[in-house]
Amino acid sequence: MQPTRILPDLQCSLVCEEVRQEINGNLFLIGVLGLIRVPQLPIVAGRICIFNRWTAGIGQFTESVRLIAPDQTTVVSKGESKFELRDPAMSATNVMFFGNVKFELAGTYYVEVLVDDVMKLRYPLPVVHTPAPNQAASTEKTA
Repeated sequence: MQPTRILPDLQCSLVCEEVRQEINGNLFLIGVLGLIRVPQLPIVAGRICIFNRWTAGIGQFTESVRLIAPDQTTVVSKGESKFELRDPAMSATNVMFFGNVKFELAGTYYVEVLVDDVMKLRYPLPVVHTPAPNQAASTEKTA
């Protein structure tokens, strides 16, 4: 008899600039982002990392992460990864790397995290246009 399959819980999901692994296996997150401040639009972000930690499940799963534009329908970037939990006391950490993400306009983007096509979390990631001080001054002079 096979063990019961239990969908895992998403313990955390964080957007950051970089995730690195130490020699002892521990991960450290660099530049945890609550919003993305940009000097101009459109702009391309060289790298965005989504750090997800799963727990309290049993079975093999597919994690899907999507970055949705402010129009609520356009998928800006997406990725998938597979993982397994053999015991509910185990955890699985997945890091999704999105490269060359193009932000066309300012507004609230959304990160969606799914496991086996079941939405576990959807959270905002605002992109804020903040011109550099010298850009703002030159714009005022020409106006």
